[in-house]
Amino acid sequence: MSVKSGNPLSVLKRQMHAACAATALLLAAGSLAEAADLNALIWCDHSDPALLQPFEEANNVKVNVKEFEGTGAGLAIIEQSQPGDWDVMVIDSIDVPRGVEKGLFEPLPEDKLPFADLFPQVKMDGSTIVGGKRYGITEKFGYNTIGFNKTKVDPADMQSLASLTSDKYKGKVAIYDYYLPVIGMAALAIGKKTADLTEADLPALKEELLKMKANAKLVGEVTASQTALATGEVDILVGGGEWVTAGLAKENPALDFSIPKEGAVLWSQSLAMFKDSRNKDMALKFIQYILSPEGQARLATSSCYWGMPSNTKAALTDDQKKVLRFDEQPGFLARAQAYPAPSADLDKKMQDMWTEMLQAK
Repeated sequence: MSVKSGNPLSVLKRQMHAACAATALLLAAGSLAEAADLNALIWCDHSDPALLQPFEEANNVKVNVKEFEGTGAGLAIIEQSQPGDWDVMVIDSIDVPRGVEKGLFEPLPEDKLPFADLFPQVKMDGSTIVGGKRYGITEKFGYNTIGFNKTKVDPADMQSLASLTSDKYKGKVAIYDYYLPVIGMAALAIGKKTADLTEADLPALKEELLKMKANAKLVGEVTASQTALATGEVDILVGGGEWVTAGLAKENPALDFSIPKEGAVLWSQSLAMFKDSRNKDMALKFIQYILSPEGQARLATSSCYWGMPSNTKAALTDDQKKVLRFDEQPGFLARAQAYPAPSADLDKKMQDMWTEMLQAK
């Protein structure tokens, strides 16, 4: 994910990398496999053998994967590679145009992929379609919102972002240390649309962030903030969501998330095919597998992190659907807004504002 992209999990990928690495099929730069294999640039949720092995066995192919931690890092790997080294890539849905602009991706055959089965709101046509052609298909999504312990707070309070600045929960809050989604949540709290933010909104956003900070016990990256919620050090995580709570549901069923009345910030990830792929038929089969009901269920519940499958027909169990709040997704999506996508100048000002919030006493 780039600093302007739409997924909250960059730090989580680093957190889980060690666990994934033991079972992942990693590629070292400069030692790519033969073209008969499938070479994939991926996020850690695609390293899970439970996801890869069924595809490999069914197609008699080896899937070589290399993890990266954001669109910028992925593009850097591609720049150091030779044309044809890579077949498929996981990328933030809103960053698909960046790859298209660089001439990296092949248009996808819409008639061979289950677009009709996707949640309409996560097709992300504004990003995945460029020049009338579709270059990406959303495979997984989720929310930056309010994660909480439902035995320690009033769940009814979690239906409003106002709870994050309420004296009732002072000292019981952690804030996920990633500026874009939390600024997006601050925007929703003051009645602003994330897509419409300008420099003129910064003072009001800063005021809201400082109110959140005054209520917070800590502001931390994924490991620290998630651990604080899981261990009971705090009762609320600003920026949390199913990607934090769902994977911990067995260990701590009291953890949950809400999509408050003001809304939440939506993240989504897509698959794209490289135009220079030496194995396009297998690359398409891989994308088809990941978007199939079975592949979607395995991806959604990956050992690295859980998230919502984009295919409404994902073969999840009833228990898995309950944890992910699957049946509530239409209502959640209706209230969700995309990540802020500021210009370079506004992005820098937002980062500076975030730093000021972090340093505030």
